[in-house]
Amino acid sequence: MDGFERRKAMKKKIILKATLSLFINNGVKKVSIAEIAKKANVSQVTIYNYFKSKDNLAHEVLIYYVDQIWKEYEELFNRNIAFPDKIKGIIFDKKKAADNIHEDFYTYFMKEYSTGINYMEELYTEKIFPRLIELFNEGRAQGYINHDISNEAIIFYIQILKDAMQKKDIYQKILPMTEEITTLFFYGIIGKGND
Repeated sequence: MDGFERRKAMKKKIILKATLSLFINNGVKKVSIAEIAKKANVSQVTIYNYFKSKDNLAHEVLIYYVDQIWKEYEELFNRNIAFPDKIKGIIFDKKKAADNIHEDFYTYFMKEYSTGINYMEELYTEKIFPRLIELFNEGRAQGYINHDISNEAIIFYIQILKDAMQKKDIYQKILPMTEEITTLFFYGIIGKGND
């Protein structure tokens, strides 16, 4: 990558970061290109040159957001800590994200997710599911996951949840219950998460 391409990539990242911050705090609808330009310290023309429209920018922001979340999870998964601590980290992160995200941005995100964005599907297939299998194997080896429950059953369960969350009548209700649903997934209804 030459100097021009590097500068262009950096400027694009600055715009994505500024836009994500505004979307998380204010939602997608209320944020204007002028506000984004001001926060990113670029011209509105630059934004249109890079992204063509607010819709395209919003789509790119979702991909950027998903990449940031996945990077944080990978760092957590790679830490040398016990399986329960990794699960607690996931639950805490889900709660923090749910508490700090504007409802309009969440709705926009879930609406886009429900349309089956290819990027998201590829990320699930190529990175998330294989990494979850590794995490479950780690938990099983440490004695935290029942050996009678296969990875196939766990993945099937995740797929059911994923498919359900892509339905509008469900994703519109799920945000306030994010922490509870994540806790329920990892600890079941017995409540081992309270130990």
